[in-house]
Amino acid sequence: MTDVLRRGRGSLAFSFLVQGVAFALLVTRIPAIQDRYGVSDALLPAFLAAVPILAGVGSVTTERLVKRVPPSRLLRWSQPVVLLALLGVGAGERMVELGVALAAFGLAVGVLDASMNMLGVSLQRSYGRSIMLSFHAAYSLGGIVGASLAWVGAHWHLALWVSYLPVVAVLLPTVLVGSRWYADDGDAAPVAEEKAGEGQVVAFKLLLPLCLVMTVAYIGDSTVSNWSAKYLQDVLGSSEQMATVPYNVYMVTTLLGRTIGDFGVRRFGAVAVVRGGALVAAGGFAVVAAAPGAWAGMLGFTLLGLGLCVLVPQTFAAAGRLFPGASDAAVARLNVFNYVGFLIGSPLVGALGDAWSYRGAMLVPMVLVLVTLVYARSFAAQPDRYGGGHERPRTVDVGRGSNGL
Repeated sequence: MTDVLRRGRGSLAFSFLVQGVAFALLVTRIPAIQDRYGVSDALLPAFLAAVPILAGVGSVTTERLVKRVPPSRLLRWSQPVVLLALLGVGAGERMVELGVALAAFGLAVGVLDASMNMLGVSLQRSYGRSIMLSFHAAYSLGGIVGASLAWVGAHWHLALWVSYLPVVAVLLPTVLVGSRWYADDGDAAPVAEEKAGEGQVVAFKLLLPLCLVMTVAYIGDSTVSNWSAKYLQDVLGSSEQMATVPYNVYMVTTLLGRTIGDFGVRRFGAVAVVRGGALVAAGGFAVVAAAPGAWAGMLGFTLLGLGLCVLVPQTFAAAGRLFPGASDAAVARLNVFNYVGFLIGSPLVGALGDAWSYRGAMLVPMVLVLVTLVYARSFAAQPDRYGGGHERPRTVDVGRGSNGL
């Protein structure tokens, strides 16, 4: 591997980590945000739903922007906006200020998520082997760091802006410096070599199975992030302190699964890894639903982290293989279903829990995640023009930079 690829991989992994920190700092302090702005329980879902809706708009916009602007440049400027919007959420005083900050956060996150995964897919193509899970492992590590920082802020009863300001002050200049080494697809391939399938059109019919898997994965993920604490405390009778643990446990096991996941893909193939992940995740939901107490519930959330963690990275990677000549467009469209899953997951479990039972509600994402087994063949390596099932590694001119900067 050349220096350009190594630097590109390292800088992109750091961006994933920073995004994990920022997102965890937002979602784990929702009660504090609600108290600061006086947002009622009835109004809170509208604020929370606005973020993924606007993120979907940002992702769709990215698909159009990358025709003229490299994904690396979009990532370079969207990540600082996310960090500044996070600080705005903590520093505002009126509800309209919260709305503006969350709107900026949502739009920028859509651009950021899409551009990050575009760069990840192109780097994996250049490496010629599975590395996509390592980027999402960095995101999980960031989530652990962010959740831990949020716990410190809550434990010491710090104002939101006091919790957020040092984090933003450190990460903002760091990501701007690190962005110099992002590697676009053009930086990772010789100019003379034409990308396979150049000018390819993304057929939604072919992309649809991956969209369904992405939606299901994020229904599961949002169930954990939004309902694990309430489930452990209200249904399984844990203490308030213990109820804060499942999300961190989930993020730790997600990190572990993604750290070793690329090795599993190289050894057994993406189809086997995705099938195994779906079965483990379904088992996790079953354990949570049947758990007699808090510790058994914790085991279920542990299994959920190990199972769900492989689905999203492999879905992005599969889209890149399926549309090698239009991977940016495929990733941008697929990324929209990330937010569809979030929009469906939390209200679905809440409505079923209120109307039926929260134990029964956990069985619904269990059944949905098993749908992944039906579409697992969509993750198979696509034959390429070199006659193999994997894309050929590409050489890089080490004298070229990410964007000529």
